[in-house]
Amino acid sequence: MDSINRNQPEENRRDLAGAEAIERIKDIIDDAETGFFITGGGTGDSRGVRPMSVRETDDNGAIWYLGAIDSHTNQELQANPTVKLFFQSGENAAFLELDGHAEVSQDKARIKQLWEPLLKTWFTEGEDDPRIIVIKVTPKSGYYWDNKHGGIVAGAKMAIGAVLGKTLDDSIEGTLTF
Repeated sequence: MDSINRNQPEENRRDLAGAEAIERIKDIIDDAETGFFITGGGTGDSRGVRPMSVRETDDNGAIWYLGAIDSHTNQELQANPTVKLFFQSGENAAFLELDGHAEVSQDKARIKQLWEPLLKTWFTEGEDDPRIIVIKVTPKSGYYWDNKHGGIVAGAKMAIGAVLGKTLDDSIEGTLTF
């Protein structure tokens, strides 16, 4: 069976590695801010799936979260540090899937760097709350779907393609390796 991508007259696949892959994940995650965090050993009704807000994506591609030491997330990570992350940036723009490895710590200096006052909703003692943990996810591999020129150009190409009966979408996708 042929892929619909074969109908597209322009490049629609670009695998990224190293610095380019890190830049792509930073762009998507910074725009999305929140995504699905899935633990490898998920338990309970949610099967290890939960939305979580990213506190930072660093220049090495590590994705940083704050969590609670007494959470299901932490229990599941202690049993199995393998994670899968999903993000969507914009209404129909970029999508990202990552496989990674999580490390948990209670590094007070890192907590202070990642802290914002709104987090006091969950950590009532503030940034010194003894329940706070730092979760660092190091991506191992992933896949992205995006558009090349932004939403307006992508929408215009789709509309023109529909009128002409041609595949003129502005999408690009590919693997991410780190």
